[in-house]
Amino acid sequence: MKHNIKAAILFMAFACTAMSAMAQFSKPRRTYLEYIITTDHADRNYNTGEQANVKIEAYKGGVPVDGVKVHYTTGDEMFPAERKDSTTFRAGVATIPVGTRTEPGFKACNLQFTVYDKTVKDMVKVAFSPYDIKPFTTMPDDFDRFWQKTLKKAEKTALDPEITPLPKYSTDKVEVALVKINVGPDGRHMYGYLTKPRDGRRHPVLFCPPGAGASKISPTTYYSEHGFIYLNINIHNGCNPELDDAAYAEAKSNAEGYNRRRINDKETFYYREVYAGCSRCIDFLCTLPEWDGRNVGVTGGSQGGALSIVTAALNPKVTFCSPFYPALCDLTGFRHGRAGGWPKYFNKTAEADGAEETMQYYDVVNFARRLKCPVFYSFGYNDETCSPTSTFAAYNEITAPKTLSTTPTSGHWRFTETNDESVEWMKKTAGIE
Repeated sequence: MKHNIKAAILFMAFACTAMSAMAQFSKPRRTYLEYIITTDHADRNYNTGEQANVKIEAYKGGVPVDGVKVHYTTGDEMFPAERKDSTTFRAGVATIPVGTRTEPGFKACNLQFTVYDKTVKDMVKVAFSPYDIKPFTTMPDDFDRFWQKTLKKAEKTALDPEITPLPKYSTDKVEVALVKINVGPDGRHMYGYLTKPRDGRRHPVLFCPPGAGASKISPTTYYSEHGFIYLNINIHNGCNPELDDAAYAEAKSNAEGYNRRRINDKETFYYREVYAGCSRCIDFLCTLPEWDGRNVGVTGGSQGGALSIVTAALNPKVTFCSPFYPALCDLTGFRHGRAGGWPKYFNKTAEADGAEETMQYYDVVNFARRLKCPVFYSFGYNDETCSPTSTFAAYNEITAPKTLSTTPTSGHWRFTETNDESVEWMKKTAGIE
């Protein structure tokens, strides 16, 4: 009996040890294949005429990869490849010659290699004299008159905000409400989430327009926890984020194809009411009794980055602006053989007659030229949605005080650290301690 008990104990101990070993085996602390990509200029910036090279270091289980082929293509960003070739890892290193440009802009390198059935696909973009990139967009003589007329028309409609408290999203530090704001004639309105600190004090206001599309927006207490009265909105009529999914899908369907809707005429282009509506959202925020009476900010990414710049240029109440990878920049770029901004007009498709003239009034480049408030501007070089060529083209036109934070390895997204940098800049600019 004692022998059986002892044997059972030994078996259980062995089983536990084996299971523990298997658990450790099934959860490696590192990946078998590790690699890092660098360029011979650490910031990935080159002068026109300089040759750019990409270096890949790769290890399998800590041992340098050797004899493995790297297949790659190189060429101007967002255009068909100019060169297709391969190179080979030697002692863990492979080098790709990306080439150069004679004019300011970006080149892209797409690469691929396989080790132990794991295929790596990656992309690297490098810049050539990026601070010399000039937009193709010109300023119409009546640009200011056109937008003054547009804003005056929108301002004739009373805001009449409907504010509905939403305790289900609120916390002990932040109160959340749903807001419906009339932003223009004929029932034009926008829905958004308004959040305010629960401390009985007055605060700066911060407006956040949305990225592209018509998906539901979500409430966040993040910015109010940092001391801002915060409003994020949906730009499309009827898109109440508190609707159930079926009802919201129906409301959302009315926005399909909006970024090319009536683009043949600057008077009727869809974005005209959107730009004016964003300015009216600033007017609304400045009616709140909790506003500190001085500080007004705008921030957003992609389409939201574009609308941040537009809003700051249109509404003189705005005192600081923090756009990320703004869309709608240098919109005729593809027409001139260089990468343009989202939504990539003239890229592989024709546009409606009159579209090119309309774009002059809506291109973010022309609003960037009108900015007067301080700007924190950020984007990544590997962005395939809003080309860095186009975002640099707009940035280079800003004459107001500006801070640039680029992250060469990010695409159409931002690192947490970059977002934190933006928040700290906005807090300092708005006087939040």
